[in-house]
Amino acid sequence: MTELRSSKICIIGSGAAGLITAHTLIQDGFQHVEILTRDSSSGGVWAAQKVYPGLTINNVHGEFRFPPLPMLPPSNSKATGGRLSGDDMQTYMESFADHFLKGRIRYQVEALRLRRSNSNSNSKSGSRWVITIRDERDGSTSEVEYDKVVLCSGGCSNPHIPDLLSSVTARKAGFEGPIIHSSEFASNITTILNATHSDEDTCGGHWRCVASHLANRGRRVQVVFETADAIIAAPIPLPPFIRKSRFLPIISPHVELRTKLERFLHTTYLGSLITKALWGFLSWSSFFSLGVPHESPLRHTHSLFYGVRTNDEGVGRPNGFHALVNAGKIEVVAPARAIEYERSAVDKQVKIKLNNGLSLDANAVVLATGFRSSWEALFDADTLADLGLNKYPIPYGNHVDEWDAYTTLERSTAQRTIEAACIYRGLVPANNILNRDFAINGAIFTTNNGYTYTVAAHWISSYFLADPFLRLPSTPEKAMRSAERNGAWLCKRYPGILGVGGINESYCADVAFWSWPQACATLLEDMGLQIWRSGGNWLTWVFKPMDLDELKGLKEEREERRRA
Repeated sequence: MTELRSSKICIIGSGAAGLITAHTLIQDGFQHVEILTRDSSSGGVWAAQKVYPGLTINNVHGEFRFPPLPMLPPSNSKATGGRLSGDDMQTYMESFADHFLKGRIRYQVEALRLRRSNSNSNSKSGSRWVITIRDERDGSTSEVEYDKVVLCSGGCSNPHIPDLLSSVTARKAGFEGPIIHSSEFASNITTILNATHSDEDTCGGHWRCVASHLANRGRRVQVVFETADAIIAAPIPLPPFIRKSRFLPIISPHVELRTKLERFLHTTYLGSLITKALWGFLSWSSFFSLGVPHESPLRHTHSLFYGVRTNDEGVGRPNGFHALVNAGKIEVVAPARAIEYERSAVDKQVKIKLNNGLSLDANAVVLATGFRSSWEALFDADTLADLGLNKYPIPYGNHVDEWDAYTTLERSTAQRTIEAACIYRGLVPANNILNRDFAINGAIFTTNNGYTYTVAAHWISSYFLADPFLRLPSTPEKAMRSAERNGAWLCKRYPGILGVGGINESYCADVAFWSWPQACATLLEDMGLQIWRSGGNWLTWVFKPMDLDELKGLKEEREERRRA
């Protein structure tokens, strides 16, 4: 084990998953842990250069932090229902890096390609990872070798811009205004404001904060979308026994139903009526709390139950998105999709043509068109196949009857297969499970990243340490069967979410959107650790708030298991 702790480990990405993974590995005695990031500061999506005034995230105070470091409450907690701002997250992530990871992060270096040192050999024995990196400051490239790699680059780092809406296409059509992706909004605010004055902007996805910021700066804003995000909102801040407990997770079915209450809610007729009524009430009360009119296109949303495109609005704010729409300061054009730039035959102005036949005037365009996988450029085809990160069809039909007892789910699904990588537990490519030299953190899609990333980091550390107590499949084939089963479950639970137009694969190695406590319980069980940590009895356990502090002792618990 001493030899393992001398391994040189590279973590790609300095976002939340990268920071807690590095800290956990260092606390477990790994001597050479280094983070590579192309950003100039830590935080990933909350790095300083990506945050702008008014940016608010879905999580409330206490949900998105890590056990080793407390987080100060947001200064405007009462007004936002405890919602965290981009500034709050930036401050916390930088503070965490300063406290625990000084000298461990290499900024402004981008990992361009990963390959094994013996990539031309069939044997992985004695191989190392060779990472080609580019220094963003001078453009120079170099190669560095590592024994192990943890991929924490996330799914929100590489903007997806359709060719038909790109700046190149716009210029060819004669559109002269700025065109940016929403991920670049923070560094282009001045450009957008200068270009628009009191004219029009068009934005559309992570567009709520962008549109609100522009409208609050006096700009006329139009938003275009086909289907709005689902929302959760309330007239007053939800109490912790609802917002931070297992209440919402329990009324969301998981691949395994561990408790009698879950089995009652999801496999009986009466339970399904109760469950569906609760989700229906959440949807109705959210629209009511934000004053969304019945005829508003904002009610044409993704499913709150079957989807993962949900925005937690909390308590409505006077300068928030829905209030601005209601006040006429943001115009909603939906359902519609921008398809091209065209020059009007009438006034010779270049307009944005929509698929519903309308055309919009705009002085600037903000594209909230999603993100490509951050993995696709990192590996060549041979390395992808070697790891098992290459996508292939995962058949639903092999498990077609397994979840028919779930009365809260439809008995059929339109999506019979998905194209996805086979990733065991959302953490390790199944084909590479026995090599213990590659892992992923941050690709399990949940609503509580702080808790999930922390548990995953401990699982990965035990995996790298070859802890004998860590439950693992004995062969890659068994790991693949387990991952395939989970893929089939995702077809059933979230029909369409991993298909065309769904979430990219570097953000959905697993999806436990509402059911993150159940997913974390599986990882804790793999390590032989206590699952139910928030206390309570048979009647109250569902409503006991879950807190990151209950994970503070995971390192010591694992050490005790190691000595046993």
